Amino acid sequence: MRQAGRYMPEYRALRQKHTLLEICAEPDLATEVTLQPIRAFAVDAAILFADILLPLAPMGAPFAFCSGEGPVFERPLRTAAAIEALRVIDPDESLGHVLQAVRQIRRELDGRKPLIGFAGAPFTLASYLVEGGKSSNYFHTKRLMYREPDLFGQLLGKLAEVVRRYLVAQVTAGAQAVQLFDSWIGALSPDDYATYVAPHARRLLDDLTGLGVPVIHFGTGTATLLELLRDAGGTVIGIDWRVPLDEARRRLGATVAVQGNLDPILLAAPDSVWRARVDDVLRRAGPEPGHVFNVGHGILPETDPDAVHRLTDYVHERSTGAAVGAPVPDRTAADV
Repeated sequence: MRQAGRYMPEYRALRQKHTLLEICAEPDLATEVTLQPIRAFAVDAAILFADILLPLAPMGAPFAFCSGEGPVFERPLRTAAAIEALRVIDPDESLGHVLQAVRQIRRELDGRKPLIGFAGAPFTLASYLVEGGKSSNYFHTKRLMYREPDLFGQLLGKLAEVVRRYLVAQVTAGAQAVQLFDSWIGALSPDDYATYVAPHARRLLDDLTGLGVPVIHFGTGTATLLELLRDAGGTVIGIDWRVPLDEARRRLGATVAVQGNLDPILLAAPDSVWRARVDDVLRRAGPEPGHVFNVGHGILPETDPDAVHRLTDYVHERSTGAAVGAPVPDRTAADV
């Protein structure tokens, strides 16, 4: 879950020389950043370093990262003409640098760790496009969804097809699992998700299930959406820290694995506090297979890297036979 990033001094050193988009565009740099957490911590898999917005620029929606504001799009997409002008791209032609990074990372890993690829989900990408950047209430996105559902569906349909092609290309290039990352899906009610988003997510995910690799379907703020996310597709459902893991497993059933779900801010807590919470996550996961321990969203930039080191070591220690109130099987990302 966003292993590489601003909390790591190695990454900050690179960012003093290169912008985020420069790192994403240069396979050697993207490979280096992907491998930094593998060298530093006892994580069980590498996660491709590539921003979720990368497909949008070649589709015809250029953007830039502005200090303190995050991504800003030159022209928010709020009209039929703008949405119709979006191109459905071929990832081999438009995102070849990302696929080259996947191939290089696989060579560097040399079978030691699996590689997880990822892409942004259609609703989250649409929200950036329509809002023109980040939003606290997704006013423009939801207004378009309610007022012009056919146009909104056209937008999500294009994005879903691009993301489908992109993830297939990542697997072809060597990714051994992929994650569909829906950061802002929690802004929707269950009815709105089922009506406006689920059909596009389902078509996208249905095609990925035939690739023979695990597919992680992740969102934040999804306490009311878990069953809908499962039904839309994926072999693993990501759970944020707002839902107890045992409750999530009961609701989702045995047909999917779960990923999660430590609050990432607990990495700033005293060791005794986060260790108790890790034990609780493992206990709630239960003895059944199919749990990938993870934080419930990305590691925050204020995090002490040494806390990440202690966390990964502790999870390995506690998930290989030590009792934490209930039997805990050996569960690693590599198993999934």
